[in-house]
Amino acid sequence: MDVNHIYYMKEALKEAKKAYELGEVPVGAVIVKNNQIIARSHNMRETTQDATHHAEIIAINKACDKLNSWRLTDCILYVTLEPCLMCAGALVLSRIKKVVFGAYDPKFGSVASITNVLDIKKYNHQVLYEGGILEEECKAVLKCFFKRLRQIKKD
Repeated sequence: MDVNHIYYMKEALKEAKKAYELGEVPVGAVIVKNNQIIARSHNMRETTQDATHHAEIIAINKACDKLNSWRLTDCILYVTLEPCLMCAGALVLSRIKKVVFGAYDPKFGSVASITNVLDIKKYNHQVLYEGGILEEECKAVLKCFFKRLRQIKKD
């Protein structure tokens, strides 16, 4: 496994833990360009009451602001959970070079689990992808969060 992938996924996990502490589904993301993190984010849907505030979307917006461009062609997105349909589409539209994700998402995953938006050859941009990086660690944060949520609902 690529050492850089492990380092950057650990950084994304730090963001996921921030989301956890806020009561958000613990998904974290970082965007890397030239081996430098240029954007960090985590889920904020509950906090902002905005359905589009997934970690990936927020990170893409921050990276675009940082680079003063909507084209993220030389960037890699690291995210702790496989992107959903909305986020996979945003990866194509922002011209991200590659997405590296941790846990697969059998309910909403749109890179490998349910469908694969990134393999549609008719789009004018193809995003490379790799999944399962620190998968167990990424799954553990999610499992802990949902276990805690179920316990709160019982009490």
